[in-house]
Amino acid sequence: MKLKQYSTYLPYLVLLISLLSALLSLFFSEILKFTPCVLCWWQRIFMYPLVFISAISIMRKHSDIHYYVLPLSSIGFCIGLYQNLLIWKILPEQIAPCTVGVSCIDQPITLFGFVTIPLGSMIAFAVITASMILYGYLQKEKKTSASVKINKKR
Repeated sequence: MKLKQYSTYLPYLVLLISLLSALLSLFFSEILKFTPCVLCWWQRIFMYPLVFISAISIMRKHSDIHYYVLPLSSIGFCIGLYQNLLIWKILPEQIAPCTVGVSCIDQPITLFGFVTIPLGSMIAFAVITASMILYGYLQKEKKTSASVKINKKR
């Protein structure tokens, strides 16, 4: 199966997406001077460590990166989903945590007419989460097939 062949590149995909997300969030806040809302800060808290975790796992050739990435990416995805549900008016504005300061609902930038910063963040977390679930599954399958081969040799 070709999917197994490309599974070694999934940690690199996580590194690339998390690095781009971190740099874009810094670009928006430090260069364009957009003040992040409370939910954006929480998404940053869960995205920034992924850069370091994935880079160190790649350098050290750890095959268990998914154990460290999945909790952070899953929580970040849930926060992004929550913020997007507020923006899309599926959840009432009264339950938004941004009561003082920058609103979590008002979005200063929209690309292509529909892509907001929280939507981009949610998509990034979704791709990272899906990649690590697939990577974990393929690693487990690889270990299982290796142990079967060892048992057959005996």
